[in-house]
This record gives sequence, C-alpha cells and structure tokens, in this order.
Amino acid sequence: MGAGHAHPLFLDRDSPVHRLPPEVKIVTAFLVVVCVVATPREAFGVFAGFAVLLAAVWATARIRPGWILKRSVIEAPFVVLAVLLPFTGPDPTVEVLGRTLSEPGLLGAWNILIKGTLGVLTSLTLAATTPMRDLLLGLERLRAPAIVTTIATLMLRYADVITGEARRMRLSRISRGHDPRFLWQAAATARGVGALFVRSYERGERVHLAMLSRGWTGAMPPMADDPATARQWATGLSAAAVALLLAGTGWALT
Repeated sequence: MGAGHAHPLFLDRDSPVHRLPPEVKIVTAFLVVVCVVATPREAFGVFAGFAVLLAAVWATARIRPGWILKRSVIEAPFVVLAVLLPFTGPDPTVEVLGRTLSEPGLLGAWNILIKGTLGVLTSLTLAATTPMRDLLLGLERLRAPAIVTTIATLMLRYADVITGEARRMRLSRISRGHDPRFLWQAAATARGVGALFVRSYERGERVHLAMLSRGWTGAMPPMADDPATARQWATGLSAAAVALLLAGTGWALT
C-alpha cells in the first residue's frame, strides 16, 4: 500500500514548474481556466494570448507541444458538438464557402472549441508536471474534504492491484488459446470481466480487514507537511495574473 504510483500523463522532468508545490499549481490551473471561461468569445486575439501563455509554461517545464496535443484528443466529443452548431443554430445566417451557416452557431462553436481546448491543455499541463500523489497532497493542503482525498488515495492505490489482476487473467486466457480479437469469444471475455469484478471485490474485503487490524480509523494519515512559501505562491500565481490580465483585456476590447 505504500508503493509509489505515477499516472501515465506525468512527465518526470527537473524544471521550475515541476518543483512548484502542488497546491500552487492546482490553484493556478483553476484560476487560468476561470479566466479562459470568463473571456468574451468575441475576443479572438485574447485566446491567442492564452495559447502563448501555455506555450511559455511548456517551454519552462520542458514539455514538447506534440506530447500535449496528442493527448488532447480527449475533447473529440465536444469538437463534434461544436461542428454541428453552425448547421443547427438560429438566424441570422452567413455564407461560408457556399454554405449557409448560423452566425450565432458559428460563435457558439468557436466558444466551445477554444475554451474547451484551452481547458484541456491547462489540465494536461497540470497532470504532466505533478505526480498523482502530489495532486492529492495539494488538495489536502487546500483543505479539500477529507473523505474526498481518502477515497481518491485508496482508489489510486488499489487501481494498480486491479490492473495487475486483469493482466494476469489475460495472460492466463491467452496461454489457454483464448484470443479476444474474435467475435465468438465475446462471451468468454464477458465472463472474465465478471470474474475480475468478483475477485477484486473479495480482495478489497481482505484489504479492508487488514487495514482494520492495523488500526484503520476511517481517515488517511497526514502526508508530508511542507507548505508553499510566499515566494513560491508568487511565482506560481504569476501565470494566473497574466491570465487575469488577458481576460480583462478581452472585456475591454468588446
């Protein structure tokens, strides 16, 4: 239970961004997203400023833009929704490449696309520079509800157990001639998923009993307590200050 855990989005680098305390990065990312959402959709140039701000953070953290952009495909469902809005929005309309499109729909699509993309990129930047354990530590220092951090910590620690169990079951099936690529083996795959659920539940019960026998009281012990200094807060929040300035500029221009 005490083993280290790293999520697949984390990039192990030695940079000023990585060295910032997690609570500073969480607050900064939240404020940047709030500023992006609060920016008027008509302030097109301001959104370019947000992109430049993120690019500067990536350069400081030594994160390749391609790595971030490749993982930003998670927003694909929102892109599909945005593409449909110009065709289904109300009047007035405008001609674009010989097609009649809704002007409010175009603005709505742009609003969803740009703000969703910047939000996803900001979240990926936070994930790439902060290990999962540090994210939980940051939430604890920010006085998040104890039940939330406890559930998240236990889920994180138990996820590796379930993943390992699923990997062993898969190797066992393959060694017995099971190939999940074939459609007629879907029933066997479904039974395997059910068996994994039962085995995971039983293992969870054993883990819980072991925790109780070791004095578990329902609350995780406090993690390392080394809060951020005023200088670290000032350094981290400088990005949020730039985002706030950009948002204010957007309102001033519209």
